[in-house]
Amino acid sequence: MRAKTLVTTTAAVAATVSIVHLAAQLTDRDGLADVTQVMLMPAVAGWLAARTTGAPRPRIVRRFLLGLGFSWLGNTAPRFLDGDAGFLAMVGFFLVAQLVYASAFWPLRKNSAAARAPWSLLAYLAVLVVIVALCAGEAGPLLPALLVYAGALVTTSILAWGAGPVAGVGGVVFLASDAMIGLRAFAPAFDPPQTGFLIMSTYIAAQVLLAHAVAQRASAEAGERERVPAPA
Repeated sequence: MRAKTLVTTTAAVAATVSIVHLAAQLTDRDGLADVTQVMLMPAVAGWLAARTTGAPRPRIVRRFLLGLGFSWLGNTAPRFLDGDAGFLAMVGFFLVAQLVYASAFWPLRKNSAAARAPWSLLAYLAVLVVIVALCAGEAGPLLPALLVYAGALVTTSILAWGAGPVAGVGGVVFLASDAMIGLRAFAPAFDPPQTGFLIMSTYIAAQVLLAHAVAQRASAEAGERERVPAPA
């Protein structure tokens, strides 16, 4: 009962922080948006941790929690820096988060999009080329960093399918969210209404979908271990 209560409580906290943050984005409450953005990833991490109690936690859970930590740094560190330094800090921490996520899903690569449907790699490659092409003109010396980050993001999105369709969709949504960050920074023509809301709503959705899929995978692995007969 305690475990269920903890899961419910942490889910409520994550949902509340997310809703308040998105409402602040829509109403231009910048101060409230800043505070709640810093709270988002700890709330998601708490929810995932509550769903995966027990020691030791599976590798995929530990890696994903670590990735959430770097995502939190990406949300937080730029607030203490100005100009390009803040942007590079954000990209740097998010890059590390993507590499950690990719390492979490790497053992499941045989079930990834690339393994199940090799043709899908062409779609991901096309997306990568389009993003880089649209941003290259204004990226200047930041273009190499953009290339590395875009490649890591696409790699994570491909590998996420190994954890199931929920994770796969989460990876695609993450790709869309971070693509909008790049376009907003380097493609002046990209200026949809409520860009901040669009970026953050997809970012939150992606992290929640991936965390949910990781929790499901951990539960499935625990069930498989329980079904293995003990040695005589």
